[in-house]
Amino acid sequence: MWSLQDARNRFSTVVDAALEGKPQVVTRRGKPAVVVLSAVEYHRLLAQAKATRGSFVDHLLAFPGTVARAKVTARSVDC
Repeated sequence: MWSLQDARNRFSTVVDAALEGKPQVVTRRGKPAVVVLSAVEYHRLLAQAKATRGSFVDHLLAFPGTVARAKVTARSVDC
């Protein structure tokens, strides 16, 4: 884990470690802020995520049951 200042000062080391397959966590004010990982690993994770999720339409169609609509009375439009 790197502080933001240390990661700035040793960015080549951070990148080299990420390229070796070890994602690097960078903190800001003591809290994890970002993770540096290789482009190959990023694209692998992206492809895996796309392969395991369905489409938004499939998600909507999988909704169990129906939703009851509120009873509304029409209002008069006379002026």
